[in-house]
Amino acid sequence: MSFPGGKHSSLFRKLLVVIKQTAYEEYSQLRLRGQAPKALRWKRLESRYKSHKTCVNNLLGVLRHHNLDFHCVNRVELDRQHLANVDLVLAVGGDGTVLSAAHFLDHGTIPLLGINSDPIKEEDRDTKKTTDERRSHGALCACTADNMAEEIAKVLHGGGLIKERTRIQCVVKSTFSETKLVPALNDMLIANPSPAAVSRFRMGWMEPIDISESAPLQDGATVYPGSSGLSSFEERATLNYSHYGTVSRFGGIAYDIRKSLNVWSSGMWISTATGSSAAMSAAGGMPMDLDSTDLQYLIREHIFESNEVKGRDNGWVKKGEQLHLRWNSQKGTIFIDGSHMVHNLELGDEILINSNAPPLQLFVPSDLKE
Repeated sequence: MSFPGGKHSSLFRKLLVVIKQTAYEEYSQLRLRGQAPKALRWKRLESRYKSHKTCVNNLLGVLRHHNLDFHCVNRVELDRQHLANVDLVLAVGGDGTVLSAAHFLDHGTIPLLGINSDPIKEEDRDTKKTTDERRSHGALCACTADNMAEEIAKVLHGGGLIKERTRIQCVVKSTFSETKLVPALNDMLIANPSPAAVSRFRMGWMEPIDISESAPLQDGATVYPGSSGLSSFEERATLNYSHYGTVSRFGGIAYDIRKSLNVWSSGMWISTATGSSAAMSAAGGMPMDLDSTDLQYLIREHIFESNEVKGRDNGWVKKGEQLHLRWNSQKGTIFIDGSHMVHNLELGDEILINSNAPPLQLFVPSDLKE
């Protein structure tokens, strides 16, 4: 394999290569334990595995040709410690590998370049085939195994095209803790862990309120900011709170929850512009401009109580707005960019959703149309 470009100084000093673990490797481990499904087509899985490994080996050759300092890690073993002093991450596999790598780049300071190691071929697009030969679409990848040598040479010497991609910030408040989840590049699904169960929640819009001044309680006592350790029930009995409906706190800031709606459904999708062409589109959502900083939400299989709420099952979380959910089912799950990263919910948990997460610096195909 020949490589374009010479051994000139690169813009990047240290690279991390995140490598997908293929289905062939995963099922081979199960086969050793006698647990692999009988219906597997081993030859097809092995063929895809070989294509992936060829791409990985060729990539390492490209990086060595450019005299780069790099190290490799399997996608399932990726940890924050691997990012020390790294200034560029390469994700080799498909969209899933890009999404997994992006979860660790939560500060938005390290750029990410995806390489589709086994792109779908034209002959595989034949819908008349009885077998499913679809591979990763590589929608988040800047290049494929076929053109990565040329594209990486451009990136290393300042010729790549990099875009900021909006991500979802989500904070979950439980009884004794607040948890900020990893930023989602594509989407989040908030639903009951059982697809046959109803997902019950109350959604509304958060607006910060000023209750900084002392206020008498209903029994004549006084509460001061940051004092007394009052329960939320006692605090909401103050006169300051009486001007509002439902009041909640996140990060010590008080919010009024407005335009609330009780929802019985199969859950809710939240997507970025990047993810609007994926599950959101399949669920009936609206297309979005890739450079949009808005989020889109869509309630799945909404059980309407009245006609007046029908227009509220699909809409936008604009920049600066914050969506609030109060989980009213016994159990729930937040699925972050697919099924691998999850956060479990319990009755009473509150969820804050906005687009304030640091955007991802993502390399895109150099011929991407604006």
